[in-house]
Amino acid sequence: MTELVSTRAELAAARKALPGTVAVVLTMGALHEGHRELMRAAREHADRVIVTIFVNPLQFGPNEDFARYPRTLDSDLEVCRSEGVDLVFAPEQDEMYPDGLPAVLVEAGPLGEVFEGASRPGHFTGVLTVVCKLFLLTRADLTFFGEKDYQQIALVKRMVRDLNIPVDVRVVPTVREPDGLARSSRNRYLSDAEREAALVLSRALRAGAGETSAERALSTANKILSAGTGVSVDYLALTDPLLGPAPADGPARLLVAARVGTTRLIDNISLVLKGD
Repeated sequence: MTELVSTRAELAAARKALPGTVAVVLTMGALHEGHRELMRAAREHADRVIVTIFVNPLQFGPNEDFARYPRTLDSDLEVCRSEGVDLVFAPEQDEMYPDGLPAVLVEAGPLGEVFEGASRPGHFTGVLTVVCKLFLLTRADLTFFGEKDYQQIALVKRMVRDLNIPVDVRVVPTVREPDGLARSSRNRYLSDAEREAALVLSRALRAGAGETSAERALSTANKILSAGTGVSVDYLALTDPLLGPAPADGPARLLVAARVGTTRLIDNISLVLKGD
């Protein structure tokens, strides 16, 4: 039986009644198969599972899609019930921020100013602030994030380490459509033609990951992106696994962000460089 609560007081009372280890999956709703995988991983590794559903205004820029971001609580609850979630916390904005938008924020630091942070100033400060609040409110032992949001995971891990937040951050591989498109709540914004155009992102990443030198990985991926139509690339970047400079050899990460129509999409893939 999945319990729904919407206030901090209700959450605190319900949390006390959850025995054993507790995992939390933090979402903004519009749940899809990727979220289901996070819930399944949480269920596998914890005794009880909490899902939070909150469209956080702090992480949206002034010209972004906060107002139109899909809010589908009824269908989201059905997803949670079908995955055996014990507790759903779905607060309104004034419950999360009772004094208005907070004056004290969790600043993302230098890592929050590159890639997504450069394109969306302040985004990761908004993300980390709400994630920190939700960790404190749910008092979870574990949390699960999807690998698609690679930079976000790196920042959440750093925040947990730097602020000594007692939660174990686990990463679940990106869930993709059969044709390779990474699952995202924003995919529903895409028209049929835009969705077809968006496939160039995963194609470019897979091709780049098949190369073993940094130069060829970038050039191969960029060539495929450049041949795509209806896609405006924001960045294509090759880094080490911690989002620092790409190594000459060893594990690396290829990341891309692009706008397809009016929808901004991100994706990434791991690869191993051999310095040849």
